[in-house]
Amino acid sequence: MNMKKLVLSIVVFGFGLSFAFAQQQMTLQECVKVALDNNLTVKRSVYNVETNRVNLLNAEGNFLPTLNLNGSGSQNYGRNLNPVTYQYFQGVTRTVNPSLTGNLLLFNGLRNQHTYRQNVKGLSAADLDLEKAKNDVIITVVTNYTNVILNKELYENAKFQLNSSQQQLERIIKQVEAGALPKSNELTQEATVATNETNLITQENVYNLSVLTLKQSMQVPASTQFEIVVPDIAMEDLTINQTPEEIYAISTQTLPQVKSALLKVDAAQYAVRAARAAYYPRLSFTYATISNYNSASDGPRYAVGPPTQQTIGYVGGDLTKPVTALYQSQVQVADSYHVKDQLQDNLYKNLGLSLSIPILNGLQNRTGVQQAVINRELAAITVKETENTLRQSIETAYNNAYAAAKTYTAAVKQVKANEEAFRMTQQRHENGAATYIEYQVASNDLFSAKSSLARAKYNFILTKKILEFYQGKTIEY
Repeated sequence: MNMKKLVLSIVVFGFGLSFAFAQQQMTLQECVKVALDNNLTVKRSVYNVETNRVNLLNAEGNFLPTLNLNGSGSQNYGRNLNPVTYQYFQGVTRTVNPSLTGNLLLFNGLRNQHTYRQNVKGLSAADLDLEKAKNDVIITVVTNYTNVILNKELYENAKFQLNSSQQQLERIIKQVEAGALPKSNELTQEATVATNETNLITQENVYNLSVLTLKQSMQVPASTQFEIVVPDIAMEDLTINQTPEEIYAISTQTLPQVKSALLKVDAAQYAVRAARAAYYPRLSFTYATISNYNSASDGPRYAVGPPTQQTIGYVGGDLTKPVTALYQSQVQVADSYHVKDQLQDNLYKNLGLSLSIPILNGLQNRTGVQQAVINRELAAITVKETENTLRQSIETAYNNAYAAAKTYTAAVKQVKANEEAFRMTQQRHENGAATYIEYQVASNDLFSAKSSLARAKYNFILTKKILEFYQGKTIEY
């Protein structure tokens, strides 16, 4: 029975080993890169930056004049007015009315200037928000990566514990068969092996769950096969040189979230000024060039000829005393009045100034200013919330690091003491001076101490790395 278990274990171990070698090996930096490439929040932040860039371009365009080429055409039936001769025409006519219009804003209460500055601040804040999104992904991946390393070590400890109990069971079976120990010792050890098998399965599930959590933070399918590279992590100095206040002061200068929140307050202030600009008059320079064509004038083209004198009457009916007047004669210059000629002759230009003074518009300007003020106050509250969240995160990480350092120091002493206690108990048990229960208690204490040491070690390393990250340092293992 034991030989069958041994063969099965070897087969399973060999299959798992070959499968592990076939999997991709990924470092922390590679996991972070995959997560940044796949994270939808980061992608959304990228498009948010582009949206703010477009808004800034639109704000810049507000300073430029507008120029529009317009045109219309129609076909008319029946009696209609010829806009060229201002005479009515009976029949079918076709008209073409091209125009070129332009507008240059001269003054609108500096609304465009404030809007431009608002969008400059908004773009800078969006860039910082993108950086913040990336930082959140990095922190999440580093945390999950570290948990995988920790749970893998705990899993290895559980396997070692199970292997030790199985070896102990084999020795007890031989002693029972030789009559040196009672059968009850064998049954008790089998129960211990079963308990350790359960612990191994539990720890394996915890390890697999941590791997799944890492994959989810990288936003890759759970079926993606890879093995993380376990770095050679040396325990660092257990001291933290900066206080939480000093770390917070540095973080406000290095991390993007506080700077982004402050920029959004500035942008909201410019939005208030832009909204108040609606109270001021609006002055614009206008330009227009207009022409028209009408098919009713397609007949012979006439031009103004030299003036001629024509008799319009006589003084007192005396034919020798005619009354004359000058008349402008019309001279035919072409058989047809072409479209090009009509458009050129009918050309009309206009330059003007347009002034608009707001008096009453349904309180839209007033409510617009009030809403802008509210948004500014909300942005100021967001700054406080961001500062509080960052400060609390640093204080929590500092407290966790401090506690983990003390726990690690105590766990080191505990492991050393339990290793020595287990070694002595094991010798005494082999010599019959210690009971099986004493041996099992010493073994369990050693396993528990090693697990506590591993947790304290990685908790301290992770929290210290996070504190360094708050100070603008790169997290590397």
